[in-house]
Amino acid sequence: MGLATPLLRRKLRRRAETEPGYALAVPERFGVYDIAPRGPSEAGRPLIWIHAVSLGETRAAAILLKELRELLPQMQLLLSNGTATGREEGRKLLRGGDIQVWQPWDSRQAVGRFLRNFRPDIGVLMETEIWPNLVAGCKARGIPLVLANARMNEKSWRGAKRFAWLARPAYRSLRAVWAQTESDARRLTDIGAPVRAVLGNLKFDSVPDARLLARGRGWRAASARPVVLFASSREGEEAAWLHAWLAAREALAQRGQQVQWLLVPRHPQRFDEVMALCADAGLTVSRRSTWADEPPTADVWLGDSMGEMAQYYGMAHAAMLGGSFEPLGGQNLIEALSCDCPVIMGPHTFNFAEAAELAAEAGVALRAADMHEGVTEAVRLVNEPARLADLASRCHAFTSAHRGAARSTAWAVVEQMRSTPQPGAAGG
Repeated sequence: MGLATPLLRRKLRRRAETEPGYALAVPERFGVYDIAPRGPSEAGRPLIWIHAVSLGETRAAAILLKELRELLPQMQLLLSNGTATGREEGRKLLRGGDIQVWQPWDSRQAVGRFLRNFRPDIGVLMETEIWPNLVAGCKARGIPLVLANARMNEKSWRGAKRFAWLARPAYRSLRAVWAQTESDARRLTDIGAPVRAVLGNLKFDSVPDARLLARGRGWRAASARPVVLFASSREGEEAAWLHAWLAAREALAQRGQQVQWLLVPRHPQRFDEVMALCADAGLTVSRRSTWADEPPTADVWLGDSMGEMAQYYGMAHAAMLGGSFEPLGGQNLIEALSCDCPVIMGPHTFNFAEAAELAAEAGVALRAADMHEGVTEAVRLVNEPARLADLASRCHAFTSAHRGAARSTAWAVVEQMRSTPQPGAAGG
């Protein structure tokens, strides 16, 4: 990891060309801070470190953090992120006295400087983020490090087994792991993780922004056509969607099945690329960033803003799940369902396998074999008002039935921290 440091610096410079956030505070990546080192923890003011690598993990962290602040009103947050979108989202979570930095590069030197500078009372890694030097550094300093909302799909499990000499010591050195599902728990236990409980998925406890949701529903009501959202689409999926849509639209139109498309790419650096793809195919495109009061008439609306997913789900009668029509594992479908928006998902949902299966069994997520079937089913669904209303009502019941993980996880974090002798007093 030390020898690879120059490669990381070069990668950051290249990423910053399209995402300027990667040029921000680069020394923090290597454990160099302009923040004074922290002394021993003040009584009643613990420093809780949460690491959320990217956007999805940061949103899950926000749900957990809300509960933690209720249990520990005087807590101080140390938030680390790995991506520019995660850091931007994480900035919204900060209160007075909180700290936000980049995740330290997983070299012994950078990790050592990070831990000596901040001396957290507990570290909470979100979902999948296991770094061997980071885990080893916490163990050596007596800092309890836990994995919350933990998940491990089959692919990651096989990879961990292949590199068991590296993975097992890292997972075994965690203080506690709280898994999302029984399947996750079995795979994590198999590679040595100390799984203490299966607490469910934090994302079921998310509450959509009521203001954004209401605005989206207002725009949906004003649309002349039913709206299908392609949510968090990934590279290659938009081209496949375009091919499927152009091949099917004439036949669908002859059956009276109209649709307004709303595309929201997963990564902001691809907004211009997706815009050009649609325009080159002869479609008119209107970008969210140019709207005044409401969306203008266009073949495609392009969601090129950050932090407005609740609004986009509010606009949609149904959503196609990005990342599931290519072998990428699928994005988070729970967010859509919490907005009462039924989902059409492709064949690849291994990142959220159990949530996808439960949603399919409940009838709130429909499985499509490929992109052509997904497009056809989505358009058909939004043109059947009675069926659509039934699915929307099921979405609300489904998400309500799976809530509760946030409070359980917050209590587990607090109990783990309190059971650790002399919190925050670990040396360098």
